[in-house]
Amino acid sequence: MSDLPAGPAGPIENYALLSDLRTAALVGLDGSVDWLCLPRFDSPSCFSRLLGDDRDGHWQISPAEPIREVHRRYRDNSLVVETCFHTDGGVFRLIDSMPPHEKNQHDPPSLVRVVEGVSGEVDVRLRWIVRFAYGDSVPWVSHVRQARPERDEYVLALAGPHAVVLRGELLPQRVPNERAHELVFTLREGQTRSWVMQWSSDPDEIPPPMDPAQETRDSEDFWHEWSERIHYDGPHREAVFRSLATLKALTYAPTGGMVAAPTTSLPESPGGDRNWDYRYCWLRDATLVLLALDNFGCSDEAAAWRRWLVRAVAGDPADVQIMYGVGGERHLLEWELDWLSGYQGSLPVRVGNGAYRQRQLDVYGEVMDVLHLARERGLTEDADSWALQRGMLKHLETIWQQPDKGLWEVRGPDRHFTHSRVMVWVAFDRAIRAVEEDGLPGPVHRWREIRDAVRAEVLEKGWNSELGSFTQYYGGTELDAATLLIPSVGFLPADDERVLGTIRAVERELRHGPLVDRYSTTEGDHEVDGLSGREGSFLACSFWLVDALALSGRREEAEEMFGELVALANDVGLYAEEIDAESGRFTGNFPQAFSHLGLVNSAAVLHGGHTRDESSRRNGKGSR
Repeated sequence: MSDLPAGPAGPIENYALLSDLRTAALVGLDGSVDWLCLPRFDSPSCFSRLLGDDRDGHWQISPAEPIREVHRRYRDNSLVVETCFHTDGGVFRLIDSMPPHEKNQHDPPSLVRVVEGVSGEVDVRLRWIVRFAYGDSVPWVSHVRQARPERDEYVLALAGPHAVVLRGELLPQRVPNERAHELVFTLREGQTRSWVMQWSSDPDEIPPPMDPAQETRDSEDFWHEWSERIHYDGPHREAVFRSLATLKALTYAPTGGMVAAPTTSLPESPGGDRNWDYRYCWLRDATLVLLALDNFGCSDEAAAWRRWLVRAVAGDPADVQIMYGVGGERHLLEWELDWLSGYQGSLPVRVGNGAYRQRQLDVYGEVMDVLHLARERGLTEDADSWALQRGMLKHLETIWQQPDKGLWEVRGPDRHFTHSRVMVWVAFDRAIRAVEEDGLPGPVHRWREIRDAVRAEVLEKGWNSELGSFTQYYGGTELDAATLLIPSVGFLPADDERVLGTIRAVERELRHGPLVDRYSTTEGDHEVDGLSGREGSFLACSFWLVDALALSGRREEAEEMFGELVALANDVGLYAEEIDAESGRFTGNFPQAFSHLGLVNSAAVLHGGHTRDESSRRNGKGSR
């Protein structure tokens, strides 16, 4: 890749992910860290150029002379990013990492940047602009030199409760008449320069210096050791490893919760208002997360995710939410940052997510399904967890016939969404199996009556015989890619004619090459939620079609489509939420866990690994 982005923030696909398993940074192809929240994924950002301009904070290290070529890669299976800049004068390497202090979670988050001269000599520019509180707070920046008890020199940026420390062999100086710090130096072949930026919760307790070279080696070692636990020998091995590493990187180590993405307000339609905060944990991801992690040997992460899930939903079953904070927080109040100009002008910029208040009936099925799966995989069920599940089902008995917002969290009217009803069926089906297969106590006869009633209703009202397909909601004519999940959750066998008809309809109406839209649209605007702008095709839905094709016997087509989707990742193997089918540009928050979950689980469906018991999940024998 040789084209650097024009303007403050380049194409979404030009970014790579760094993570210390508590927060994350995005570094662009131009060597600029444009997004970093400290100390957690959902904390206010100190680098916000991604959603504004240069003045909103970033840290760029790049040639101070014309660039001929740029190459970038992750080092092996790690999250250490290496960017190689070529100029007429020479070549140098920029190596970026965030030390993943998984075991010592009290260590302050830090960002390590190292440059190495490869050939010739290059003038390098380092530009450092810190803006706390999503770009709204300009810090007091001072150059500190201490002689005792040890010699130490650093730049301290401080504003209220926020503080960061920058150390390095060469430190940037204040730019006259600008609220910025800059350094220009010549890097020759064989030379190395490095910097470490550390967060501090208390400016009176500055974190001690770190060895950048050692921290970089330790980061590589951590990810190499972690990747050795992954068991997968099928095709596209590198893509599967990268997706699993991305899912690990989006996990908040102190609790085990996984954020949907580390960003907010990257638009689903450029210039539109489909801009949401995804730095939270969705229950809809529950089964996919546990499958993805456990299928390939990440059993510790799967167990941690289950523990987070049970803790998060504990309490009155009527209060179960569709999403929570990484620590299980419930209040995710949504508000707008009116001082930021938005990613390439897409407004508003939102923090928090008002959808946490929505009623989405499918989450009950997701929770019951993942806990059933956990039992199958040998994770012990305790009495409190089963009591919690029974309480959820008792509440679901009273609300399952109500309309809801559906999987896609529409902000329009409530409807009887077909996928939501299918997942209600899943909730009662898994509860029945817990009694029949695992010997847990419960009113199995009542649950069976409800399960059968839900199934009959879906087959009657969710099916449109004229279209030959299940529809998005009862009585509608719009299609929804979520109905592709019907065979994978066991509601109907994959070879059922109604499933086959739905697959054909989705291919006919929603598919664009290997990409699949999530629902029907009219003239570029969604008929359900009324928001402006046409969104891109959803990568998760595209992988769901791969699964449906494979399960229905069209394996060769599924494998071909899977290969085409793998090829759509950016140069370092990452996916956003969506891809615009016409331009090929990434849209939506990035990198997106749902997309990488789809890839990993499609790999399991196509090429094995440790999939769940066939009779309980994959071929629909659970329906009766």
